[in-house]
Amino acid sequence: MRLLVLGMLLSAIMAPIAAAETQWEEDGWLATIGKERLNHGDEFGCYGMPGLSWNADPGAVALECKEYVEQRIDASVWGTNVISTFTPSSLTSVQHTTIANQGFTVHGDDNDLMEGAWHSAENVPEWEYSWHDLGRRGGSLEKGIADVDALSAQLDQGGLVNMYWIGRMDDVTIRHDSEVVEMLNERTDVWFTTWGEAYSYWTVDRCNQFNHSLENDILIFEHTDTEACRAAAPDAWNVPVTWKLEIGNASVISSEFSEMDASESNTMEGWRQEGSILYISVLRGHEVSFNLSSSADYDILGRTQFFNNKDAALTIAGHSTTDLFQWSKRFDDQDKLVFTWLLSPRAVDEGIPWLPYAGLAVLTTTLGGIWLVLRRESMAVPIAKPSSPEQRGGAVDE
Repeated sequence: MRLLVLGMLLSAIMAPIAAAETQWEEDGWLATIGKERLNHGDEFGCYGMPGLSWNADPGAVALECKEYVEQRIDASVWGTNVISTFTPSSLTSVQHTTIANQGFTVHGDDNDLMEGAWHSAENVPEWEYSWHDLGRRGGSLEKGIADVDALSAQLDQGGLVNMYWIGRMDDVTIRHDSEVVEMLNERTDVWFTTWGEAYSYWTVDRCNQFNHSLENDILIFEHTDTEACRAAAPDAWNVPVTWKLEIGNASVISSEFSEMDASESNTMEGWRQEGSILYISVLRGHEVSFNLSSSADYDILGRTQFFNNKDAALTIAGHSTTDLFQWSKRFDDQDKLVFTWLLSPRAVDEGIPWLPYAGLAVLTTTLGGIWLVLRRESMAVPIAKPSSPEQRGGAVDE
C-alpha cells in the first residue's frame, strides 16, 4: 500500500518533468513552404530551443537547434549546413566561441562584443570572429516602427544593412510596412542577400585561386576549388562570387555562360560587360569561357565587395520564426526580398493551451485517489476489543 501511495505521488510530481522533456513541437510548414522559400533564395538558421537557455548552456542550445534545422531542411540552396544563429547580447566572447565550435559562424545581432561586423558602412569585417557580432542597421519591417527615410540613408552609405522582422507576437499578426518594401523594390544598387551568403562571399577575399588564359580570342576563367581555401573557411558555402576583369577594347561576342544585367540583385551565376570591364559571377570550381571580338591584354582586378558590383547589401532576419507560414506568406509576391529565417520550434504550451488544465486534473485525481486509499485502509483495520474487565478498566469482584 505504501508503494502504491508513493507511485501516485511520483506520478503527479513527474508529470511536469515529462512535459518539459517534450515541450516543443516542430513547424510542419518547413516541409512545404520551407522548400519554396529555399528555392526563392532564403536561408534557414537558428533562434533557440524552448526549455534551453543561451546564457546557461550556449553549446547545448546551438547543438539542439542545429540538429532541429538540419534534420528538416537545408540551410540554403548553396549549402546544407547551418551557419547563422541568433544570440543574446549577454553572452561573453568565450560563449560565442563555444557556439562557433558547433558550426555557427554568423551570430546576430548587436551582441556588444569588442570586434564586430557591419555596425556601420565602414565597419568591414576583418576576421572570422568579427561575424560573431553582426550589426543591426535599418531597423524593422514592422509597420509603425520602420523608417523608410532612415533605411534609405543607410543603404546610400553602403556596406551591409541588416534589418529584422517578427511575423507574430502573442497570437497577434504583425503588419509590415509596404512603403519600405516599395522603396526596396525600386533600388537597383542593392544586393538582396542573407547572413550566410554574405559571410561566404566575404571569405573568398581571404583565400582564392583561379586559372585563366586567353588564346585565339577565347578567354577562359575558373575560380579554382582548392583544399587550402576550403580549409580556411570550412563552414562557408560555395556561392557565386563576382570577379572584375579588364579586357581593354575587346567585347564579348558569345558565351555559353548565362548573361545578366546590372539590375540583377539576387545571388546567381552570370556575366555582364560594362565598357572595358567584364564582370563574372561564378561558383568555385566552375570554368567559363568567352569568345572575344579581339585578342587583347587583360587583367584580373579582383573580387568586387558585393555581388554584381552592388554598392550595398541588405539582409532581413526573421527572428523567432516558429510558424513559417505566418512569418513569410505576405512576401510571396516579392521577387527581390530574401530572408534569413531564424527558426525555433513552437513551445508546447503555445500549441496546446489545455496542457496546464490537464496537469491540474492529474494532480487533483492523484490526490483524490490517495485520500480514497487511505480512507479505505483505515476502515479495513479492525478495532481490538478488551478481553477482561481489567483490560476494560472496570472493577474486579473478589
